[in-house]
This record gives sequence, C-alpha cells and structure tokens, in this order.
Amino acid sequence: MQADKKTETEVKAALRKLTDTYVKRDLQGFLDCFAPDDDVVVYGTGADEKCIGIERIRTQVRRDWEQSESAVMSFSWMPISAAGGVAWAAADGAIEFRANGQDASIPVRVTFVLEQRGDKWLIVQSHFSMPASGQEEGRSF
Repeated sequence: MQADKKTETEVKAALRKLTDTYVKRDLQGFLDCFAPDDDVVVYGTGADEKCIGIERIRTQVRRDWEQSESAVMSFSWMPISAAGGVAWAAADGAIEFRANGQDASIPVRVTFVLEQRGDKWLIVQSHFSMPASGQEEGRSF
C-alpha cells in the first residue's frame, strides 16, 4: 500500500541521512541509519558484500571508504509503501566515486525495508544491485 505523505516524507528523510552521511564519511551517522539488530542485512553489489549485523556493516563501509577517495550515493525514482510501522522503498540511483585517481559511476537499483522505532525510521534490510550489462532493452535474458 502506498505510504501516506507523512510516512513518505519521513522515510525519504531517513534515506537522505544515509546518503548524506555516506558522502561525508560520517561512520557513526551512517550506522545510526540502521537498526542495531543482530539480523539487520545489507547486500552490496560485490560477491562478498553480504553484511549481517551492524558490525559487518561497519566493516563494509570502512572498506568502501578505504578503497576510494570520495563516493556519492544518490537515488532518483523512489516509490515508498508502508503498512503499520514498516515501510519499503525501491530506488534507481548511482554511486559516483573516485578511486585510484579515476572518476567512475555505477548505476544501482536498491531496495530498503525500514521499521519505525519511536520517532525514527531505521533500515532493517537493504539490497544494492546493478542492472545486467549487455542485456538488450526489451529482452529478459
């Protein structure tokens, strides 16, 4: 069910905090976007990027930042749905970064599941992927 305007605004603000703290390399601010649960999950685009628990997320984001001089995460199209204290969003976006003196950008597709805890919306699950390269538009395989 489509989220009401209040929920949509709050969820978008929570996800904006995620992108803002990522670009600033604010580790604690970034981690504060996630539920501090043992089963919080982040799937990244790399084969080994399956993070379960806040400590694994901490390790992953530190690795991201150690391997880049800068990185910006941005989202465009983003429908948000909700039921009770749970919201979910899908987004198209990009990660633009500078690594080894080279600028690059990768398109991403992201899904988020958030729970409302008190007056905050916290991410309990996210999944980043890249569209299949080489797959022609209009083709399924």
